[in-house]
Amino acid sequence: MVRILITGMSGAGKSTLLAELTRRGVTTVDTDHGGYTIEDRLWHVEKMDALLASHNDLVVSGTVENQGAFYDRFAAVVLLSAPLETLLERVRAREGKGYGKTAEQQEDIRRYTAEVEPLLRRSATHELDGRRPVAELADEIERLMSGGGAA
Repeated sequence: MVRILITGMSGAGKSTLLAELTRRGVTTVDTDHGGYTIEDRLWHVEKMDALLASHNDLVVSGTVENQGAFYDRFAAVVLLSAPLETLLERVRAREGKGYGKTAEQQEDIRRYTAEVEPLLRRSATHELDGRRPVAELADEIERLMSGGGAA
């Protein structure tokens, strides 16, 4: 087993995928929670160092400016992607999370999809379509964790 990073835009399905992996018994951490991300959208370096040092089998989710500094500690960096309209539909409809509801936040998602997602795509080792059924996506991540490649 290995460490996997799942990254992508808001609404791509990262939290849903993590929930399914957790249900299957995989250790997961969503860095949007628990103090892993500091206010200027960076990972808290010491906290991430401690997390990665304490887990060999782990799936981490997050999209922050300094994530590339940690790539060497992940066996795979998976970009979970979806078309912009899918992202916007999902953030408008989701319950529990407030981000993406305002016009300003939706404009941010448009800009990040245009500017940041291409950078994530270039540095990812794998890309998965976030429109696929969550069970299939979780199967792919488990394959990567067991040393197999994503289909």
